[in-house]
Amino acid sequence: MNQAELQQLVQETSLAYFGLPFKHQAVFNRRLRTTGGRYHLTSHNLDFNPLILETFGSEEFLGVIKHELCHYHLHLTNQGFQHKDKEFKQLLKEVGGSRFVKSLSKSKPAKSLVLYQCQGCSQLIYRQRRVNTEKYVCGQCKGKLMYIGIRNETVNLKG
Repeated sequence: MNQAELQQLVQETSLAYFGLPFKHQAVFNRRLRTTGGRYHLTSHNLDFNPLILETFGSEEFLGVIKHELCHYHLHLTNQGFQHKDKEFKQLLKEVGGSRFVKSLSKSKPAKSLVLYQCQGCSQLIYRQRRVNTEKYVCGQCKGKLMYIGIRNETVNLKG
């Protein structure tokens, strides 16, 4: 799909689902990384991430178009156009737009964590880097730390 076809698709979607014309410009923007589209408040133009169309297909992309058109039409009619506004949520539900786009980012590998065990209270201690067991002791009982090994699984460090 090229820029002209995108412009035509956005104009047709606006008339079909909102009953209002789209009078501004819709373009592909490859610099968008974490979002499916963007509405510009000052120029009223729409940017779309072409990876959504390439990765997930036309149905998901149509949901993104509807989402951005909700911002567009609500802003031009001086209504609540932000994600938190009731008008936005209601209009998005009526036209069947997508609230969130599927993730484009690749999953990050699990970090390697170094595991120690206190010889006094047997508490397991996870660290991202190795520590000097001659210098550091357990924070709970001041017991000596013993190196257990490296784990490649995700561990919740906060408790």
